Amino acid sequence: MKTAFLFPGQGSQAIGMGQALAEAFPAARAVFEEVDAALGQKLSRLMFEGPEAELTLTANAQPALMAHSLAVIRVLEVEKGLDLARDAAFVAGHSLGEYSALCAAGALNLAETARLLRIRGDAMQAAVPVGEGAMAALLGAEWELASEIAREAAQGAVCDVANDNGGGQVVLSGDKAAIDRACAIARERGVKRAIPLPVSAPFHSRLMAPAAERMRAALADAEIRAPQVPVVANVTAGPVSDPEAIRKNLVDQVCGSVRWRESMLWLGASGVTRFIECGTGKVLTGIAKRLVAGSDAVSIGTPEDVAAHGD
Repeated sequence: MKTAFLFPGQGSQAIGMGQALAEAFPAARAVFEEVDAALGQKLSRLMFEGPEAELTLTANAQPALMAHSLAVIRVLEVEKGLDLARDAAFVAGHSLGEYSALCAAGALNLAETARLLRIRGDAMQAAVPVGEGAMAALLGAEWELASEIAREAAQGAVCDVANDNGGGQVVLSGDKAAIDRACAIARERGVKRAIPLPVSAPFHSRLMAPAAERMRAALADAEIRAPQVPVVANVTAGPVSDPEAIRKNLVDQVCGSVRWRESMLWLGASGVTRFIECGTGKVLTGIAKRLVAGSDAVSIGTPEDVAAHGD
C-alpha cells in the first residue's frame, strides 16, 4: 500500500487552527514559535484568536496554513514515529500547500518556507488593484468545458483556468469583467452553478505575472534541497525531485493552473491507495476519495485526529 501526504491551500484557514495541537504537543508549539520568529510576528496568536479578517489576508493565511500542516507532521514524527522517507511514496500540496509539501519533505527549511510564503502572499495581493480581478468556481463543469467558456469570455481580457479540482469543480481567474461574462456563459451552457469567489486577487492567472517575477527573485536566493520523497507539482501534475526543477515550478505556479485532478489521478495510477491530509480542513480528503476509487483518505489536524489516524 502506497501513501501520499497532502497539504491544503488557501481557503481552508479558520480561527483556532492549530491551537489544540499546540496545547497538547510541544512539537507543535515549537513549529509555531519558529514561524513566529521567522516572520517577526505573532502569527500563532492570530491563528488561535483572530480576528478573522486579518487571518484571511493572503499574506497571513498562506504561512498560517503551512505552519499548521508542518505542526501536524512534526507531531506525527515525535508521537507516532513517522518517517516521511520511509512511510510516504509522494507528497503534494494545493497551491501554497506545495510549499508545505516541500518543507515536510525536507526540500525547504521551516523558517525559509514561512518567509517565502509571506513574500508570495504580499506579491500576489499587490499584483492587481483590488476590485480589478476576480475568480469564480464552475460547479458541474470539467476542464474542457471550462476552458471553452474561458476562451469565449475573454474577449481580449484575461480569463484563465486557475484550478482543476476534479469532481466537476473548475475555478476561473482573471479580469473581473471577463469572469462576470464567464459566469453568464456558464449558465447558458448548462453548468450547474457559477459562483463568484470571495478572494482578494485573481490567483493563478496571467494577471499574477508581477508576483511571479517577485517569486523568481525570492526563490533565486532560497536554498532548495532534493526532497526525501518526490513532490507532485501543481503545474506539471507529475513528480519532481530536482531542486532547480522545483525552483522553476514554484515560479510557474504563480500564474499557472493548479492541476489537482490530474495530480490525484496520477497518484492513483502510481499505486497510491492511502491519502493523509495534514493541517486545516478536509477539502483534499474529499477530493481524493472522489477521484481515486477505493482509496482511504483521512485528515489530521487536531489531537483527536492524531490519536485516531496517526499510526
